[in-house]
Parts: sequence; structure tokens; C-alpha cells
Amino acid sequence: MALNTEIPEIGEQVIRVDRTESTNKLAAELIELSKVQHGAVILAHEQSAGRSQQGRTWIAQPGKDLTLTIVLKTPSLRVEDQFILSKMAALAVHDVVSQWVAQDVRIKWPNDVLIGRRKVAGILIKNEVIGELVMGTMVGVGLNANSREFEESLMATSLCLACGDELVLDSVLQLLVERFRRRWAQFLIRDRALSKEYTDLLWSKGRWASMILDGSPVTLRPMDVDEQGRLLVEQEDGKVMAFGLDHLRFAAR
Repeated sequence: MALNTEIPEIGEQVIRVDRTESTNKLAAELIELSKVQHGAVILAHEQSAGRSQQGRTWIAQPGKDLTLTIVLKTPSLRVEDQFILSKMAALAVHDVVSQWVAQDVRIKWPNDVLIGRRKVAGILIKNEVIGELVMGTMVGVGLNANSREFEESLMATSLCLACGDELVLDSVLQLLVERFRRRWAQFLIRDRALSKEYTDLLWSKGRWASMILDGSPVTLRPMDVDEQGRLLVEQEDGKVMAFGLDHLRFAAR
């Protein structure tokens, strides 16, 4: 990921496009052309083929919601520690949602943000790995801001529905950039508070939940997330195990 050597602040460079397949895909193309630097924000009015963490289509209404990617250069981050980027990003988005919403706001492993039981934001992270180091990352964010209608099967909501008022998207974007700057500063010093806050906000923590393990339905109790990003869960026999997304996911609600 060839980025400029100067390290500007997140949000100094903002690129707005009317329509794109995916802001992550566009960001990758711009990086390849050396047209973006660390902290660049690529924002789309409409995204036609956005994806969530598990490959599902991310649905956002044009001009109503935020669909963007933030490009980051990651100094001296080892591959086995890369999940800290998911924690950092999820907490930044959580901060934004909590600014407008009085209800319970939680992070659903690995990095969705929920209001109550309904999804308000999804994050898709693409890391560039060279050898044993993560050299850069693209943090794709879909945040439901002003949409009002969702298929019930999606179990989704928006800031507007939760707080009762339509929001100015540029104000939401400005706060998102600010929160990413704060959380990025914590990441740079490897602040242990990031992991503690993430764990404290973990959705279903300490409660029995319906999950799918290697294709089979199970009931497990989420407890924590380890440094590799695996969910630590208690089985009904009391045994604690760790599973990654390649084996475990929450069942559809």
C-alpha cells in the first residue's frame, strides 16, 4: 500500500463521489494510483455493491446514510495483533452513535454497532499484510443516519429512527472523523483501554445466545474477545473455547 511518507491527520483529505460500487474498492484503486494518503476519507453519495463483514450486501439509501472508507497507515503492527484495528474502528463508530442515541448501544462481534438489538452500522476492514506486518488498512463504514424504512428481516435501524430527528450528514461525518482521530491516537500508543472498552460494550456478553458453530446451531455464552479477534465463549458444560469468524457466527434473529 504505497502511501505518502508525511502523516497527515485523519480527515484532512476528503474525496466525495456521487456513485461507486464500493468505497473500499475505490480506495484500493486510489491507493494503487498514489492519489490518497494516510487519513484520507472516501465518501460516496451512493454505493451499489457495498459489503458487510461476512460478505452480505450493505444496503444504504442514496443521500440518506453514510458510506465511506478511511485509509490508514499502520506503523509496526504485527499480523497477530491486527484485530486491535477492528476494536478501534468499532469504538469510534460506537462513540458517534452514542452521541445521538439514548438507548443501549453495543458492539456485536466482530465490529457491528447495534442500538438495542438492531444494527445501525457495519464495518468492513481490509488490511494489507507484508510478511509479518500489517502495513496499511482500509476501514469501510456503513452508518444508517436518516433512512426510515428497512426490511424487518434485516433487524436494522438508523440514528434518525432512534433519536427522532433527521441529521445533517456532514455533521455526522465531522464527528466520525473526530472520533476516529481520538481512537487512532489510543491505537498508536497501544492504550489498553481500547480492549477493555470493547469488551465492556460487547453485545450478549455474559448471556446465553443462539449461534452457528461449523454449520450447526449451538447455545453459547460470549465472554470476551482474545488478541487474535476470536470470540471466547462458554459452552453449556462450562468449558471456555475460542472461535474465529471462519467457524462461529451469531444465528439470524
